[in-house]
Amino acid sequence: MATPYHIREAARVLKDGGIIAYPTEAVYGLGCDPLNPEAVERLLSLKQRPWQKGMILIAASIKQLQPYIQPIAAEYQSRLDETWPGPNTWLIPASEKCPEWIRGSHTTVAVRVTSHQLVQYLCNTFGGAIVSTSANRAGMIPARTSLKVQRELGNSIDYCLHGELGGAEKPTTIRSLISNQLIR
Repeated sequence: MATPYHIREAARVLKDGGIIAYPTEAVYGLGCDPLNPEAVERLLSLKQRPWQKGMILIAASIKQLQPYIQPIAAEYQSRLDETWPGPNTWLIPASEKCPEWIRGSHTTVAVRVTSHQLVQYLCNTFGGAIVSTSANRAGMIPARTSLKVQRELGNSIDYCLHGELGGAEKPTTIRSLISNQLIR
């Protein structure tokens, strides 16, 4: 189980440009510093995922997401308030400062305020949002244990933060904030 030392170590690896695996609401995730283009490129290569698809950012609070998103209009804020923190990812119009390697070929960015306590501690220790994508190569089943992460990805990652999953059976839903359309 993760201790404060393990969380600090995972945050240090992120700050140093590394890739970590960590438990999320439903599966193990892979993460890196979203503002480090080399780290994101390495993660995309590991996943065999095209950059155009964009990445999900996970955070402990909406404040940690603010650099990446446009201000939320009052008419949409209630959608976020009803689902966050929790296993709900929203596509929100990206700010001008949101890197292309995070939003992909989209004008929106996928973001989530997690209810997973370990991930909240990780984001707070790191000091902001981190990339969150399932721990698997494209087309493979996402890892639900740290052992499977090690078997599938082994030396391709720099650190594995061990912990319990959040109890969700399926990966988070993804919805458009503006249209409320369910994407996944």
